[in-house]
Formats: sequence, structure tokens, C-alpha cells
Amino acid sequence: MNDTTPSPVQANGSPARQFGGAHPAGWGGHPEKEKTRVSNELRSLLARVESSDPDTAKELRRHIDALQSRREFGLNFERHTPESVALTGRAISVGDKVRFIPVRGQTEVESEATWRVVELAGPQTKRVAQLVDPKTNEITSRPVDDLVYIAEFKDPVFPGLVRSDEPVLRGGDKPFHAVINAENYHALEAMLFTYQGTVDCIYIDPPYNTGAKDWKYNNDYVDGEDSYRHSKWLAFMERRLKLARQLLNPRDSVLIVTIDEKEYLRLGLLLEQVFPEADIQMVSCVINRAGSPRTGRFSRVDEYIYYVFLGGSQVEPWTSTMLSDGSELGKMTMPTVWFTAVRRGSGASRAESKSLFYPVIIHRETGRFIRVGDPVAKDVDRASVPLEPGELAIWPLGAKGQENRWRFSAELMRNYFEAGTARLGKRDAATGLRPVTYLQPGTLANIANGTFKVAGHTSEGALTLELVGAKTVAPRTVWSQTSHFARDHGSHLLAALVPDRRFPFPKSLYAVEDALRFVVASKPNALVLDFFSGSGTTAHAIMRLNKQDGGQRRAVCVTNNEVSADEQRALVARGLRPGDSQWEALGICDLITKPRIRAAITGLTPGGDPIVGDYKFTDEFPMSDGFDENVEFFTLTYENPALVELDLAFERVAPLLWMRAGSQGRRIDERSDTFDLADAYAVLFNVDAAADFVAAIEKSPASVRIVYIVTDDETQYQAVASQLPEGVETVRLYESYLRTFQINTGRA
Repeated sequence: MNDTTPSPVQANGSPARQFGGAHPAGWGGHPEKEKTRVSNELRSLLARVESSDPDTAKELRRHIDALQSRREFGLNFERHTPESVALTGRAISVGDKVRFIPVRGQTEVESEATWRVVELAGPQTKRVAQLVDPKTNEITSRPVDDLVYIAEFKDPVFPGLVRSDEPVLRGGDKPFHAVINAENYHALEAMLFTYQGTVDCIYIDPPYNTGAKDWKYNNDYVDGEDSYRHSKWLAFMERRLKLARQLLNPRDSVLIVTIDEKEYLRLGLLLEQVFPEADIQMVSCVINRAGSPRTGRFSRVDEYIYYVFLGGSQVEPWTSTMLSDGSELGKMTMPTVWFTAVRRGSGASRAESKSLFYPVIIHRETGRFIRVGDPVAKDVDRASVPLEPGELAIWPLGAKGQENRWRFSAELMRNYFEAGTARLGKRDAATGLRPVTYLQPGTLANIANGTFKVAGHTSEGALTLELVGAKTVAPRTVWSQTSHFARDHGSHLLAALVPDRRFPFPKSLYAVEDALRFVVASKPNALVLDFFSGSGTTAHAIMRLNKQDGGQRRAVCVTNNEVSADEQRALVARGLRPGDSQWEALGICDLITKPRIRAAITGLTPGGDPIVGDYKFTDEFPMSDGFDENVEFFTLTYENPALVELDLAFERVAPLLWMRAGSQGRRIDERSDTFDLADAYAVLFNVDAAADFVAAIEKSPASVRIVYIVTDDETQYQAVASQLPEGVETVRLYESYLRTFQINTGRA
């Protein structure tokens, strides 16, 4: 058995072997001294064998070294279990590793071997690859269409990003969230270039390894009959957690991992080994009070959440308030009480009312409120309504710009502004308009009964409110909240957002929101990463937190576009393959994640209908209101490093530069002959233009945080960097990019 072959005993061994424990009976003395004694004896024996049979001694030494690298205590598993991924759609070049694709309609392939491409011939549409098996030197040929590129995790990759869908733009100048369709190990490597050491929180809901084919290893679903499934799962998780550790801010960040009873023991030990410096706690969260049956065993009502605290990170205190009816309002922050004054959903159009379509007038330059205009008749074009010089009209428009109506009359709107119970929100940078929000009757009742108190007024006269009777308590490790039930606030909520689309076991939106709130409530600009994103609940939860406190947190969500095991069988029977449009349309990212995030922001289902239902608990408002957020959708690409170094792949690297600069404002997507300045960063493509470049940055009103300098000359790079304003970060392209991925980080 070589050192890359899993041992059944090792993968499924007794708890003492798998999880650690005392040395076997018969071992005496201190464990480390005993280990040294045995090691010395083995070396003595090897020396005797080596004198007569060097080849046998060399083979024995290799096995002994592999055994000695394993732990006597803690978590033992097969770390050499190889992992690779098939990259459907990736162009195949000479030198690539490939495997055969099954004939359409079949699941079996002629060869499971990994082949090396040595030559490509024929016209572009009918290319044929000459192949060699590196192990046997067998030579064969196959049409390129019948091959798939294989990325082995011991090899460095050079990632890029391409836009995979139109962005959603509702957040004005707020930074963008990102949804990335990718194999998550390679996506994490890409994030090393953009976010190494800067991530505030990682939340992941990894595969639970239930044996029900809920995840893939080496392109095959892992089922309960796989003798090595625990070792595979641990190797799979350890590789990704090691990269996650490099992304987290070592001074103040938190990793959150959810799991159930199948792997929670192994996961706990793995976290201790990957994060030895961290403080780790486990929370029990009730997700189904009715219980999930286990034949002959207790019915499961909860799952577990590991919190891994790095540096000075802490849990935010929980603030609760007693309502007038004696119930407890569990909140950490003041709940959202300001809601849009624009009518949404059924009966919202201008045509539904004669008197609820009127302008709210603001000053064009300052954005200050001036007055509420009179109702406009249905047959009157709003553009024809006269305004005084320097005035701008806010109309009740829907998410797609359609004419809706206000929720109440112009007279009430005037009264609300006068009383401070209506207010104007943040100005849109492009239009200068401001959203109109108001306090609902329930909020006014809570002011009257003392739940809220008026703490003062804003500079524009709007009320500012505070909770009354709040008390701060330490959060507990057992959560039993109705809001955390996965069926009601996971499956049912997802069905409202993307009707007729199913995703197995989505998390409750409010459970994820609460889990994140404990560690990012005081970080309004937090960067949050989820590399097992699934349906996109983490990004959705971050948007809700932003709405509650006006934050500008960013979510980066990574998911692949796999189909389920049952769907895969059905698609194969139809003669389809990964990469076919009908296949990809049913993948997680395209079918669920992207549509869910888009629906959450716009308030519209994929069919264009207003989402039916309201958000609950911490703040209640119609889901059709959506969120004032921006999001970009990307697919990870695999670039040729030679083309990158020659500055011939800038368009693929460009999104990574933008993300590293904060994912805010305009993105520089095309190279220039000289340089280009965006809102938060700049790129110098030609060092001969350095003088003009430096002058342009000094004059720019934008806050340029990062400057990328394209040059292969270190002296030129340093000369330009020394002339830039103090505090501007400089990055040399493409040396910094290539070095990040050439060092093969995390694979040792």
C-alpha cells in the first residue's frame, strides 16, 4: 500500500484512533520519550537493512515517515486522499490534464485515467487531442469535445472572473456584494489575492456528510456505503479551512460553521487543529421543534454552530425589551421602524387611486425637503407638472420605474413631515432623489405605550427613537427561537422568493441573521464570506442587517452549479452533459442562488411579480420592498499564467483588482495605453505615463485607496510608488498576482 491509499482501519477506526485517547496497553513512560525510543530502534533496523537491500530500505523509510507524520492524539485521517475537480467548459490546451467524458446517455467511461494532452490537431470546431497516460505511457486520441479539463489540487491555478449575469443596482454608491460560481477551493485561492488577512467573518454551512449523496469528492457523489467517506470529508474540509484561516483577519475575526450530529465531533477536533490559537464555542440551535425522526433513537430538533474566535473578537451582548403585553422582544439593536411610503404589491399602481399620486418636492442642490405637492390627475404626464427653479420632484415609483402610488394622502404626508414621522432617506448619487419613509401606526402606538421613547430629532426634524426598558444579557449557547425554524423561514421563505424552485434544507433567514449579528453588529463595514453559499441565505441576511442599522457590509458568496444526484441521472438519460445549457440551467447557482439574491434586492420574483409576504421578527416590512443594495455575479475562470504575465488577460483579472479595492464604484474592465482612474483605485498600464498618472491621482476628488502598477521592472515600480500620496497602497502587476498562486499556498 502506498502513502496515497486510504486505510479502511484509519478512515473508520475506533474512537481512540480516530479522535485520540490514551496509548494502547503495554506502552510505558512519557509518550514523547516512548516515541523517540521507538523511532531510534526503527532507524537502527533501517540501517541494517540498507546495507544489504537499499531499495527495500528506501521503501520502508517512506512508509515509516508517513506513519510518523500522523498524530498519536487528536484527529487522525488520511490527508493524502487526492482531490481533483473537472472544470467543464474550460478550454483545453497542450500540456493540460484531462479525463474522458462518458458517451452521451451513459454514465460509464472507457477510461478513468488522467491523461496529458501532447498535441491538438484539426479545425477549431472538430479538434482532436493526442493523449498520453503518464503512468503507463499509453498513447491514444480523442475529440476535444469528449474530454474535460482536470485540476488537481496539488497544482497551482491562476484564477480570473467574468461577469455571468447582469448586476443589480439599487444601492447607489454602496459597495457591491458578489456571487461567484466556482469550485470553492479555487475560489478561496482567488480570494487570497483580494482579501488575505482582511475578512471579518466567514459563515459556512458545509455538507453534513449524511451518506445521502449530499456532496461530491473527485466529481462523484459520496454515499453511505463509501468506506472512506469520513476521511474524504475531513481532507475536503481541512484544505478549505486552511485557506479560510489565511483570509480571516488574525487580529479580530470569527469563523462560523454549522453542522449536525454526523460530523460534529470530527469537525470540533479539526477546528482545534487548524486554529490552535483560537477560542472555540459550540451553540445548539433548535431548527425544528417537531423533530426529525431517527429510527429507534431520539428525534433531532437541533443542529450545532461552531464559533471560532480569532484575536480580540467578541460576541455582542444581547439586548432585550419587555413589551406592554409582558412578552419579551429579543433584539440586539433598535428594530427597523421606518418603512417606505410607496405602495407595493397588489393595488399599488397609479391607476388604482385618484388622489394618491403626487410629488414630494426637495431642493435640487441640497436635497432638503421643501413641500408636498397636490395630487395629479391620472391623465396628466408627471413630467409636465410645473416646478420652481432649483426644485426636484420625488414620485412614488416602483422597483422597475413604474408609476405606483403613495400609501396615504398628500394631506397626511404633510402632517407626517410636520410631526417628524415621515423623513427623507439617503440621496441617490445618480438622480439626486431621496426615498420617503414613515413610521407605521404600530410604531406610533409603541411610542404612546412607552415601548419606544422619542430621544430627539434629526437636523431635518424627523424623530429619533430609543428602546425603553432594555437590558443587556450574555448570549447563551442554546437557542430556541421560533424565527429559527428551517421549514417556515427557510423553505417557505425561499418558495416566496423563487416560486416553483426547490432547494434542499435551506437555513432559516433569521437564524443566519442572528448568528451573524452577534459578531458583526458593531462592524457596519464588515466583509463577510460564505464559500458554501447554497441558496444565498448569508448574503440575504447581511442585507437585512444593513437595512436595520444603515450599514454597508459586503457579502461574498461562492457556490458551484452542480445538479442533484437524481437530476444528474435524469439529465444523463436524456443524453445531456455538464456544460450543456439544459444541464447548467438546473445547477444550484443559476437556478437558485442568483435568482434568490436578485429577488431579495428587487422585491420581484424571477417572473417579475412582487414577492408575496412580509419579513418578520427584528423588523417587519413587505418583501416586495426589496433592499437598497448592489450585487455583481461572476464565474471563476482559469487563466494561462504566460498570458497574464504578458498583460494579455487583463479583462479576466480586472474584477479581482476591483474587489481588492473594496468592490465600490466603477470597475476598470479594459486596459488603456496609459492609465485609468476609478472611484477607489487606479491602474497604470504604461510606466512612461507615470508623471501624468501621479498628477491625475493628486487632482482626483475620489479617494484612491489602491494603485496597481503594470511593470516587470522592480526599479520602475518603486520609482512610481515613491511619488504617490501617503497612505495609498501599491501593488505590482502581474508579479503580485502570479506570486500569490505560484507559491501553491495551503497544499503542503
